[in-house]
Amino acid sequence: MADEQKLRDYLKRVTTDLHQARQQVRDLESRAGEPIAIVGTACRFPGGVRSPGDLWRLLVDQGDAVTGFPANRGWDVPDEPGYAAVGGFLHDADGFDAEFFGISPREALGMDPQQRLLLEVAWETFERAGIDPSSLVGSSTGVFAGVIGQEYASLSRPGNSGAEGYLLTGVATSVASGRISYTFGLEGPAVTVDTACSSSLVALHLAAQALRNGDCDLALAGGATVMATPSPYLEFSRQGGLASDGRCKPFAAAADGVGWGEGVGLLLVERLSDARRNGHRVLAVLRGSAVNQDGASNGLTAPNGPSQQRVIRAALANARLTVDDVDVVEAHGTGTTLGDPIEAQALLATYGKRSGEPLLLGSVKSNIGHTQAAAGVAGVIKMVQAMQEGLLPASLHIDSPTPHVDWASGAVRLLDRLTDWPQVDRPRRAAVSSFGISGTNAHVVLEQAPAEPLAATTAPVTLISGKTAQALRDQAARLGEHLTAGAAPEEMAAGLAGRTHHPHRAAITGDLPDALAALAAGQPHPHLVTGQAAESRIGFVYTGQGTQRPAMAADLYQTYPVFAEALDEVLTHFDPRLRDILLTDDPAIHDTLHTQPALFAVQTALPRLLASFGIPPTHVTGHSIGQITAAHTAGVLTLEDAAQLITARAGLMSRLPAGAMATLQATETELGDLPPGVAIAAVNTPHSVVISGDPQAVNDLAQRWQGRLLKVGHAYHSHHLDPLLDEFRPALTGLTFTEPSIPITGNPTTPD
Repeated sequence: MADEQKLRDYLKRVTTDLHQARQQVRDLESRAGEPIAIVGTACRFPGGVRSPGDLWRLLVDQGDAVTGFPANRGWDVPDEPGYAAVGGFLHDADGFDAEFFGISPREALGMDPQQRLLLEVAWETFERAGIDPSSLVGSSTGVFAGVIGQEYASLSRPGNSGAEGYLLTGVATSVASGRISYTFGLEGPAVTVDTACSSSLVALHLAAQALRNGDCDLALAGGATVMATPSPYLEFSRQGGLASDGRCKPFAAAADGVGWGEGVGLLLVERLSDARRNGHRVLAVLRGSAVNQDGASNGLTAPNGPSQQRVIRAALANARLTVDDVDVVEAHGTGTTLGDPIEAQALLATYGKRSGEPLLLGSVKSNIGHTQAAAGVAGVIKMVQAMQEGLLPASLHIDSPTPHVDWASGAVRLLDRLTDWPQVDRPRRAAVSSFGISGTNAHVVLEQAPAEPLAATTAPVTLISGKTAQALRDQAARLGEHLTAGAAPEEMAAGLAGRTHHPHRAAITGDLPDALAALAAGQPHPHLVTGQAAESRIGFVYTGQGTQRPAMAADLYQTYPVFAEALDEVLTHFDPRLRDILLTDDPAIHDTLHTQPALFAVQTALPRLLASFGIPPTHVTGHSIGQITAAHTAGVLTLEDAAQLITARAGLMSRLPAGAMATLQATETELGDLPPGVAIAAVNTPHSVVISGDPQAVNDLAQRWQGRLLKVGHAYHSHHLDPLLDEFRPALTGLTFTEPSIPITGNPTTPD
């Protein structure tokens, strides 16, 4: 019989293990294909574009952002056929608010403008997502930045530039991603990608992989290009690849080469499930992506049609979609006489073999030029805006389709005019292509964001802040411009609420246009309140036993990934059973052996969650076991040491005889001499005390004073604990106590 019971127990364990293994496999498969949410976008592009909204207006208005060389760069190219002195430029690329980021003027001078702009656009991306950048310090946030090395260092005159000592880090492309992580305190992967023109789309692909693999929980992805010298013009002109008028004419009969441009674009991405839990607004969804290489093909820099077909099919497979499921492709479309026909034929051979309406095809390069490392992200931002608006902007400079493509071989139509997005009975979908000159190809598939209507509100409070009074007024002026351009007041208020709250602040409760105008002019308004914030002082108080409840961590664990990650880390130091006790309705939560670790675990994870909301403590204190939690939060005890102490304390106290505790609304004087077996455990206020001791004696006194019994089974802070003191002292041996990083207040043991 004993052997049969062992066999049954063994089979139960095996069955349970098999079930868990299968569930883990399903979880891994689900995560591998989990959609990635785009929750924030920000950019700088030619034509004075400083936001995704600006880019959209430029495209819808069929704006041509190509101009002559910026006057402040001193560039010159030969006045000969094949050379063009025009392009899509960031004319204010030399502007940078170094003080805002705590960077000295000398170091800023030594920084490649690509690094400077990435910092500014990263800040804006976080804030546009409704996330306070300061709340991300220490977070598992990754940075994937596409950057092509320029020649900024060559502009420095040795010994006379003022930037000596800073050029090494200022021009190193690896620092472009690392500096963002350093500045914002991000602790996820920081990777700089250089695959030339496909850099930013490859960066997005890598960010999606990192999120699905659990390498990070949030990621910035995108790219930047600012040309430091006219070398790209000189070299491409010598190869005969530059458009005579400096304009990209994608898939047009008149196409005669590429037109260079500059730009910066970043996306903030996270797992779709996390975005929903975190309450982040989803702008679009990355359904799938793929990256490949031409390999040994028909030339190092020549595009390869079969490779492009393969990367398209791989991205669709990754998205679990077919060619009929995508409505439009934002093409690489540089306007070269070699590349465009190859790309078009690859699209015709894939998306063109569809059963429904023709694939629509366009390229943002016709408006802003080929922005190189930022080209892919420019296309993504364009498509995100287009999916939201239900419109597809026209590609410029298309006199007629190029005759070098067999357009009749598939169902593809050029976007030569502003077009309504096709009516479909599914979410809108778009794909974006980028192909690097060295042969690295990328293709991503985007999907319209799930419908999430905003809650109705009649009078949103609009919160605005700036580091200085002038910065506050300038911010109000910019917001007024956005409002005039059609921004929704409710969405504006929601986005501003999550941003960093700088010292100079304003709150607007109504009549938003006039109040913004008044704030920008430094004038009062009935619906405007302004002021300067004082330094915040927030104290955390940690509780003792009696506050535990079944499944006390379940809601927070399921809702906030930050809390779940912190709790998981704490639980590695305790009995594995504690996880189920905290997440299910297990009555063992009231067993002292588990109560104390449970309270410590939850109260240790909570500060991490509050810090993610921008609410760190400036002071801590605690009662009973809460004092150990407070000591850990203040840095006095490491997590390992605090957990060791909690485990020893709980183990000893679980052996105590039965006891009781109660809280009474009375003073020590009013209670007078206490009956045998009862002691005052704590004086919470001058008129509230806690008694502890033998069950019957405590119950009698609690009834007499109409007190409330605590949910404990032992008489803590009483004579019941005296026999345990000698056993408890060794638990303190070997612990390391350090100076607190923030003030901590202990419990006094006497009235003095």
